[in-house]
Amino acid sequence: MESQESRRIEASLTHSVEKDADTAQIADAMISTWQGINAALCPIIGQRGVDALYLRSLYLIGPAYPWLAGMHEGVHPAMDLVALKSLLAQQSSANALAGGAALLQTFYELLDSLIGPSLTERLLRSVWANSLSGLPAQDTSP
Repeated sequence: MESQESRRIEASLTHSVEKDADTAQIADAMISTWQGINAALCPIIGQRGVDALYLRSLYLIGPAYPWLAGMHEGVHPAMDLVALKSLLAQQSSANALAGGAALLQTFYELLDSLIGPSLTERLLRSVWANSLSGLPAQDTSP
């Protein structure tokens, strides 16, 4: 059974990439979402907290997505969005979208288990709203 948040994440990703998007466009959309998550959560749980949840999410989805498995290891554990973008761009569009969605869903579930569904939804609401609204409207006033 699919959760409401799982559908919201999927809708957010689907909306932020075109129907026939290539892997570069998918990678860009994923990175934009992660940057939004980072911006929303860093003031609350700190960069190290965000990094820890991100790396744990990578570890948990590693068996299902072996191409993401090694990203949680390293001397300086941190959210490496450049490496994630590179890995996503090397996959087929379907794999990039599935792996990226699984990573986001796992991250959301971990955060939810720590701080509860209400606060998790409230903290990440702006991330989903921004990706669903697309690019901000340009100001055409003189």
